[in-house]
Amino acid sequence: MILQDSLPFDLTTSRPLPNISPLPMESWLHIDEAYAAQMAERDRLLLGHRDDVLALDDAARPAAEELLDLLLTWLPDSFLRSEGSVTRPDGVSVPIDRDDPLLTAGRLVQDDLCLLEKRGTDEHVLTGAALCFPAGWKLSLKVMRPLTAIHVPIPEYDDGLAKRVQRLFDGVQPGRPLMRFNRLWYDDPTLFQPGPRLHNSHRADPRSARFFRTERQVILKLPLRGAAVFSIHTYVLPRERALQLSAVETA
Repeated sequence: MILQDSLPFDLTTSRPLPNISPLPMESWLHIDEAYAAQMAERDRLLLGHRDDVLALDDAARPAAEELLDLLLTWLPDSFLRSEGSVTRPDGVSVPIDRDDPLLTAGRLVQDDLCLLEKRGTDEHVLTGAALCFPAGWKLSLKVMRPLTAIHVPIPEYDDGLAKRVQRLFDGVQPGRPLMRFNRLWYDDPTLFQPGPRLHNSHRADPRSARFFRTERQVILKLPLRGAAVFSIHTYVLPRERALQLSAVETA
């Protein structure tokens, strides 16, 4: 069981969906107390179950390479860099394999990393991802799908919200990321939960669920390719601790 005890944002802050606020670029990547345990699980999945957690369209490779370069630029000082590798804060050395950019990026940070690009459509399309900690969605069913299809069966993602989210992806500027977080109740603290959740009723009962799961989601734009990056940092807390941190809605 991999759990956190704290959060880098205030759960009591509530804004209308999509609940977006600006974020300094230097705050994009966050390292928390579960780093070593989460990274061991990411290594297990990325190296042992690659097809379940990694996907990249061939045409998206330049964007994935740019994402890796951006991530390497913004790694916190607790990472030790050498010419061909990076030593993580947990002491694990990760080779910098530019022929496998999403695998390399996914082994460095706790965040899941999703690439979204416009391919002659009105909506951004998921063209690549290192997705180790899905919350009820399966990568193979979402890759190469547009934003509206990715969000099925979330009932809150109606036409109005879909338009607002698409405007965010269109308007986000390089070096000026946007952040949001969600609130999810789970009976199972397992991080890798691909589902797929076919119906919204598959959610746990918030009145009795034992664990609170929240995702710190950041949207940023790659300056050269113009692709959008959607990064997801997952936190799982025991119910009692989550209720201590804020007046989390359980009704």
